[in-house]
Amino acid sequence: MASFDIRQFTCRSDNFGVLVHEAESGTTIAIDAPEEQAILAELETAGWTLTHILTTHHHGDHVAANEALKARFHVEIVGPEKEKMKIPGIDRPVAGGQTIDVGGVRVEVIDTPGHTLGEVSYFMPDAGAVFAADALFSLGCGRLFEGDAAMMWESLQRLRALPGATMLYCGHEYTATNAKCALSVDPDNVALQERAREVEELRREGRSTLPVLLEREKKTNPFLRADDEGLMAAMGMAGADPVDVFAAIRKKRDQY
Repeated sequence: MASFDIRQFTCRSDNFGVLVHEAESGTTIAIDAPEEQAILAELETAGWTLTHILTTHHHGDHVAANEALKARFHVEIVGPEKEKMKIPGIDRPVAGGQTIDVGGVRVEVIDTPGHTLGEVSYFMPDAGAVFAADALFSLGCGRLFEGDAAMMWESLQRLRALPGATMLYCGHEYTATNAKCALSVDPDNVALQERAREVEELRREGRSTLPVLLEREKKTNPFLRADDEGLMAAMGMAGADPVDVFAAIRKKRDQY
């Protein structure tokens, strides 16, 4: 039976690096490659050898160390088919709907465009974890740099459909600011109030707010609840198209 160890650590200013290690196979997967030195330090601490990189999208703060790590470890780099021309060192392009084998680890690829046109997320059912990078954040979602509201809302519904017991890993530590916006559009949500207090305490102690159970996000993240009647009413948008509700929340978050 597969045995997983997942390590999350800070890269750059507010990026997260993530390493997924499967003990039986020895496979060690980096989710994106924001910064070479931070990843090398974590590998050394854990005593692991990197074997694969799963790239979520082409932005520089997610692919900066691809080529350096590939040269050092001869890793296989997996990334979205739609962005393969922009992913340094890519070996295996993949698309949403595929289930792939990554060094013996089963990985489901989910199309999550919106932040970029080709972004994908990676769900590892045997590890009980989803790696959503800049598509979904705790209490937030990615900026719409390349896609539109309809595209991102569809992407988030795919992530929302995953089991509630799934642990959500994201690309950045944005939760405290996201919480402020979330409370402004959904002020009477008790679960959100509790999460916001927890986030404030974690950040005060210098601790990360991630990973987080997806079930909690389903109850607290306004971007996952754009079709919730209570949230619509709170925003004065009862009966509106969820895409329009989502767009209104995203517009408000852009002001923070």
